[in-house]
Amino acid sequence: MLKVVFCGTPDIAVPTLMTLNANPNVEIVQVVSQPDRPSGRGNKLKSPEVIECAKKLELPFFQCTNLNKEADFLTSLEALKPDIFIVFAFAQFLGKRVLSLPKLGCFNIHTSLLPRHRGAAPIHYGIWCGDKIGGVSIQRMVKEMDAGDICVASSLDIHVDETTPSLYERLKILAPDCTEQLISDILGNTLTFTKQDSAQITFAPTIKKEEGYLNPSFHSALEAERMVRAFQPWPGVQILFNDKRCKLLEVAISHSTVPVGQLKVVSDELLLGCRDGTLKLLQFQLEGKKPTQASSWINGTQGSLPTVSIISGATS
Repeated sequence: MLKVVFCGTPDIAVPTLMTLNANPNVEIVQVVSQPDRPSGRGNKLKSPEVIECAKKLELPFFQCTNLNKEADFLTSLEALKPDIFIVFAFAQFLGKRVLSLPKLGCFNIHTSLLPRHRGAAPIHYGIWCGDKIGGVSIQRMVKEMDAGDICVASSLDIHVDETTPSLYERLKILAPDCTEQLISDILGNTLTFTKQDSAQITFAPTIKKEEGYLNPSFHSALEAERMVRAFQPWPGVQILFNDKRCKLLEVAISHSTVPVGQLKVVSDELLLGCRDGTLKLLQFQLEGKKPTQASSWINGTQGSLPTVSIISGATS
């Protein structure tokens, strides 16, 4: 029986926790997650999805903002003599004491094929960078972020129309399979490790709101199209129409030519000229309005198109 401490927070980690709990060779001795947070219109406290799952499965759980500072709790964990920690979207760094606590080490599930896209936003960056292949990696954790040796990896194709939510759901399904492979390899004494190739390292830091500000003079049409798919649902991609914010919800590349920064209707298509190429706007949402299809919006403009400008602070 393998004694496991599971550390995770959002819903992407829930299927993995459920898979571990269903494994007859695994005993989950503790689930660790973030504290409850205010949520919704009433700002009522809401537990992380992993904690909600732990409650339903009747698993012991602990919530904290910094596991490294919970000395008494770590002492209680040491008494349980766990074999491994499995960490998935935990949103906390683990210090030296925690990393050395389990007998076989701490293992992190990461939603990219390491060493590509180390960091907090690998799914976003996979789409933003135009990757054709993504996947899940499991690495034995070290103090440097996402730098440990890899023991399990599984790939999937990233579709040409992939969005962050759609890829998120696919990786959520893939992660439990990788975790089952990890458990099987540990129990079978067949676990092997591969060092990460330092020449292939790229980083995926947390996405900032201002990165969703589209500047047609700076971004190409291809970059803008990828941004729209990558930055769903947050931060979204925005531009100004007549000084009102407009969030681009669905776009495509057009073969027409439109001057940079100009908005034109060509053959009943709403087109925006970018630094390199032209963007076709399919669906967007004007500030204070509901999402609208470009075709319906064109019919209502009666030939009058707004002036396009960039949001203050956008890359220029």
